[in-house]
Amino acid sequence: MLEIKAKVQPAVATTAAAPSLYAEHRKVYPKAVQGTVRRVKWLILALCLGLYYVVPWLRFDRGPGAPDQAVLVDMHNARLYFFWIEIWPQEVYYLTGLLILGAIGLFMATSLFGRVWCGFTCPQTVWTDLFMQVERWVQGDRNARIKLDAQPWGFGKLVKKAITHALWLLIAAATGGAWIMYFADAPTITRQMLEGTAGNQVYFFFALFTATTYVLAGWAREQVCTYMCPWPRFQAAMLDENSLVVTYREWRGEPRGKARAQGIGDCVDCAACVNVCPTGIDIRDGIQMECIGCGLCIDACDDIMQRLDRPRGLVGFETWTNLAASTAAAAPCAPGPERQRAGMAARRVPRFIRARTLVYLAVLTTVAGVMLGSYLMRTTLTLAVIRERAPLFVRLSDGAVRNAYVLKLANKLRDETQYALVLEGPRGLTITVQDAPLDAQGHPLIGSRADGITQWRALITAPPGLHLPESVGVHFRLLNAEGHEATSTGSVFLGPKP
Repeated sequence: MLEIKAKVQPAVATTAAAPSLYAEHRKVYPKAVQGTVRRVKWLILALCLGLYYVVPWLRFDRGPGAPDQAVLVDMHNARLYFFWIEIWPQEVYYLTGLLILGAIGLFMATSLFGRVWCGFTCPQTVWTDLFMQVERWVQGDRNARIKLDAQPWGFGKLVKKAITHALWLLIAAATGGAWIMYFADAPTITRQMLEGTAGNQVYFFFALFTATTYVLAGWAREQVCTYMCPWPRFQAAMLDENSLVVTYREWRGEPRGKARAQGIGDCVDCAACVNVCPTGIDIRDGIQMECIGCGLCIDACDDIMQRLDRPRGLVGFETWTNLAASTAAAAPCAPGPERQRAGMAARRVPRFIRARTLVYLAVLTTVAGVMLGSYLMRTTLTLAVIRERAPLFVRLSDGAVRNAYVLKLANKLRDETQYALVLEGPRGLTITVQDAPLDAQGHPLIGSRADGITQWRALITAPPGLHLPESVGVHFRLLNAEGHEATSTGSVFLGPKP
């Protein structure tokens, strides 16, 4: 009995010692940094925020009765306006094309420059950068914020925290309000929201986008990039050995040690790159899912290298091909200037033109060309003919056979026009349109209202004694005032079996 117990105990102990899959969140305190990459990020941040907040206020004159907001998603009238471009619901394929262009463009940018989208232009990155800067203005830089969070709650801490969150909420409210303006006239909806006369849907979406901006940029931050965003999990499929990514040049930095020690690399293990990272990782551990490619660690490391009178670029944008070549060339050399010269001499200009990028470029060009050609050839007038199916046909008392059709005339211009409807088909068929007058040639005159869809009911009749197949093709043509064809479409005329 004792022997059996002794055999079982190790298995129980092993099971109990299994590591936990839960990892407690560790708050990240990014340090402020100055440098070339940081300046580029500030410039892109200002550009992105400026466009987002200003675009709804731009005006564009489309004529009387049309909205004058340059960029507007008019849900009520089912229109999408972009300056002189007006997209109807029937042209949703343009939006599909734009989504394809955006996706392929993102794939191509990733294959060339790594996670450049995540690090510089992603909305989560842009607003998180802005929120962190506000936090620094109020609470101080990294060490001051760590010290403030460690302090017990008091008046000073409460005031700083309250000011920080109040500014965050103000930015989040401006963000939510600006989003609403893309779907309604900006001056009008702003006035209504301030007066309290806007609809419940407006206030709901305003609160939704305000709350999501506040939570994601103020609280979640790097957790969005690590756990919520799907992009890090399949970005590796777009990278290859010639993609420029933020990396640590291990061949130059190792072995690490004190600045004045002998026989060490350039890395002095100061952790400056870790302290400025918005996701709190160590770039020296290699490519990681949490790295967003922002490049702030480059500025932090370059600053340390400059202070130590050593060459910049220990951390930088590099390809895996150059990294491998530099490592192989620098391996026989002792740490120091000779190793640096050997490693840098092995580097080559990155190959931006390669099979992967050419495929992406070909797809981009094809989709863009198809969209442009489709837009240039788009018509301002379309005619849709829907044949009534119940019943398929009607036999009149005199033996004539009649089919009924619904004509939908979509006019994308802002002028009302009239067109003569001409039927082309077997001789003997006649067409009438309910409530439509006739022109001098006896053709029905149907009008189209400006910027809208007009519906008419048409009847085609085959006289008694006209022998036709069970199904015969007919064609509807619309002629303008000059007698030129404006648009046309086809349908069928059904009758009894011969």
